[in-house]
Amino acid sequence: MRRSEFLRAVDAEFGARAGSLVADLVLTRIGGHTAAEAMEAGVPPREVWLALCAEMDVPESRRHGVGRMEPKRH
Repeated sequence: MRRSEFLRAVDAEFGARAGSLVADLVLTRIGGHTAAEAMEAGVPPREVWLALCAEMDVPESRRHGVGRMEPKRH
C-alpha cells in the first residue's frame, strides 16, 4: 500500500473524520503514535492502515484492497 492509497482508503472509510483521525488518534498497535507520526517515522502505510482499522473497529471485510484506484478501461 502506498501513502496515496492509504489516504484514499482513510477518506473512503471515515469521510469527514479522516483528517482528524490521521492527525489526532493515537494508535496503540504502532507504538502510541498517530497515523501521521507513524508514517513520518517510516512505518509502512499498510501497517498504519491496519492499526487504524483495528482501533476504529473496521470490519475485516473492509480492511483489505481498499484505497486502490480502479484500473483504467480502454
